Amino acid sequence: MAPWALLSPGVLVRSGHTVLTWGITLVLFLHDTALRQWEEQGELLMPLTFLLLVLGSLLLYLAVSLMDPGYVNVHPQEEAKEEQTAMVPQAIPLRRCGYCLVLQPLRARHCRECRRCVRRYDHHCPWMENCVGERNHPLFVAYLALQLVVLLWGLHLAWSGLRFFQPWGLWLRSSGLLFFTFLLLSLFSLVASLLLASHLYLVASNTTTWEFISSHRITYLRQHQGNPFDRGLTRNLAHFFCGWPSGSWEMLWAEEEGDQGDSNQAV
Repeated sequence: MAPWALLSPGVLVRSGHTVLTWGITLVLFLHDTALRQWEEQGELLMPLTFLLLVLGSLLLYLAVSLMDPGYVNVHPQEEAKEEQTAMVPQAIPLRRCGYCLVLQPLRARHCRECRRCVRRYDHHCPWMENCVGERNHPLFVAYLALQLVVLLWGLHLAWSGLRFFQPWGLWLRSSGLLFFTFLLLSLFSLVASLLLASHLYLVASNTTTWEFISSHRITYLRQHQGNPFDRGLTRNLAHFFCGWPSGSWEMLWAEEEGDQGDSNQAV
C-alpha cells in the first residue's frame, strides 16, 4: 500500500470514528460512573454488555462504510444484460450516465465522491466516506438503531458520574472531561435520533433521501402523482430488510403504470 493511501479521507474518517468511540468508552470507565461502580462491585454483566454493544456498533459502522453499496456494473457483458432487462417496460425513460457511461437502472444515481453509479441511491454519507445504496442501506439503518442505543446508554452513564456540588476548580479537574463527553454524547444522540427517524419514515414509504429531496427533478417520479414504488408498510419493510417480495424496480414501476391506466379507463 502506498504511504499516501493511509492519508485518504476514508482511512482518516474511519480511524477518527474508531478512536472517538473507544476514547469516549474509556472516559466512561475511568470516571466515577455507574460502569466503574459495577466493575468495583464485581458486577461485570452490565459493563460487558455495554462493551459488546459498543463493539457491535463499531463493526456495523465498518461494514457499512467498507462494503459495496450497490455499484452499477461497468463490465460490457453485464451492461448489455441490464440494457435488455431495462427494455422490458418500454415507457421508462432510462438514461446513460454522463460520467461513467453505464446505463443507469431505475432509482440509480451517479455519486461524484465515489465516482460510480449506485443502485437505489440514498445519499453519500461523509461520516462513512461511502454511499448508502441498495446493498448497505438496511445495515445502515441497523447501525443507526444500535448506535442510538449505545449513545443513550452512554449519556445516562456520563450523567451518573457528574457531581455538581463541588468548588468550581475541583469540579473542573474531576468532572470537566466527563461533562464534555456528556455534551458530545448529547449532540450525537440528537443527530442519530433524527437520522434514524427520517430513514425509518423513508423506508416505510419505500422512498430514498435523494428521491424525497429531488422528486421534482426525477423523471420517473414526475410522471406519477404519488410514489410508484410504495406497496404499503408491511411489504415495504419486508422488501427492504428481507428482500421480499423480489423484483426489479422497473417491473414495480410498470405495474404502477398499468394500475393507473386501468383506473383511468374505468373512470
